[in-house]
Amino acid sequence: MSRNDCESDTGSSEEDYGYSDYYNIEGGSDIEQSDPNKTDPEYFVFECLTVEEVERLLNESVETLSNNLQITPSLAKVFLHAHSWNIQEIVEKYEDDSSKLLALSKVNPSHCSDDSQEQCCPVCLTFQSSDVFRSLACGHPFCKDCWGMHFEVKIIQGASTGICCMAHNCAVLAPEDFVLGLLRRSNLREKYQQFAFRDYVRTHPELRFCPGPNCQVVVRAKEPKAKRVTCNHCRTSFCFKCGMDYHAPTDCDTIRKWLIKCADDSETANYLKAFTKSCPQCQISIEKKGGCNHMQCYHCSHEFCWMCMGDWKSHGSEYYECSRYKENPNIAQKSMNVQAKEALKRYLHYYERWENHSKSLKLEEQTLLKIKLHINKKIMNSSGTWIDWQYLLDASALLAKCRYTLQFTYPYAYYMEPGPCKELFEYQQAQLEAEIENLSWKIERAETTDRSDLENQMDIAEKRRVTLLKDFLQF
Repeated sequence: MSRNDCESDTGSSEEDYGYSDYYNIEGGSDIEQSDPNKTDPEYFVFECLTVEEVERLLNESVETLSNNLQITPSLAKVFLHAHSWNIQEIVEKYEDDSSKLLALSKVNPSHCSDDSQEQCCPVCLTFQSSDVFRSLACGHPFCKDCWGMHFEVKIIQGASTGICCMAHNCAVLAPEDFVLGLLRRSNLREKYQQFAFRDYVRTHPELRFCPGPNCQVVVRAKEPKAKRVTCNHCRTSFCFKCGMDYHAPTDCDTIRKWLIKCADDSETANYLKAFTKSCPQCQISIEKKGGCNHMQCYHCSHEFCWMCMGDWKSHGSEYYECSRYKENPNIAQKSMNVQAKEALKRYLHYYERWENHSKSLKLEEQTLLKIKLHINKKIMNSSGTWIDWQYLLDASALLAKCRYTLQFTYPYAYYMEPGPCKELFEYQQAQLEAEIENLSWKIERAETTDRSDLENQMDIAEKRRVTLLKDFLQF
């Protein structure tokens, strides 16, 4: 249902129809479309630009600032890069205190700190004529050859706009014209400009590189929000704000924390705390897999009782003590174990559902392939056309879309604080999940499902999804 410039001319076919295409078809639901910005919580206007178009856009900003402040384009680029391409803010700061702005941007007009006829370069330690020395605003002079070598090394390492003066602890930046004027190798000049372009795009609030493999497209949006955008070249969908997979209703910071938690070894540590104990002698972690309480450490061979952790050799006559509740002076540690078990149980509750919907999405891709084969068979038997069977493809795509949203509700719920807001969210989450399962059931039994019944279920599921996003989607 997106109506952005990037996707408006992109069609779908029976060969590649899927979840991402559902966002591009019109009339996917009965929601009033007169003002999609109000009715569709995922509506977002963006455009996909080529490298040449982005360069023109950046150059326009550079030219505007350069003309306004009567400064060189190179210096204008440093200002724009340091201040997120906000021309108005830069002009105001420059007019208020140009020296302060130059200091904040770590650049000033070049000058030489030594007027003597001959100087010693601090890098190569050779005495040379002063006319072969160059310095930045800091006044640290180095010979041109050493500057050139410094720039070459930095560019090979991938640096560009962040290249600083060679002097120890000097943070003054080297402007573009200063760097290019001292680089001799043309291939490194090209690399430097490519890396600088990359840095300029990354600091521009309206621009995002498409994360698709080997894709050169840059997506532009006037409002940098956490909304879904799709590249018109490689069809990669991602969140405009953070560049990761689209994750509504979960916000960028939360999904980042969730993904780190899912991949982090800290959950292994939680498992160890919850389901293992440490050997009383060597402290190695041991997991109890059988019913016997007589334990022998596989590491140091120490034998102990699993229940009371006492030495098994002196345990025989006192075995009855293990069945009696005794206050343990180390109650704080036990309390931590209980907390660890509960924390792990809670995490697994959300993670298992998150993972389950991810697997369901993959399984439903197979269902979609079966539907396509079924439609082909019907068409070959003269039982209608693609248009007649389009509703099955729409239903499958909508199912994937709804399930994708549902999957990302679990990280959102995991980090929510208990209270009325979470209760409302989980209620809507449960309603959406119920309608998704009803839709999935009917799609899998499309042969015996009435078309109007299936389309009605599609409408209900989509309205549940939109309602949840309207109430909880954060920007």
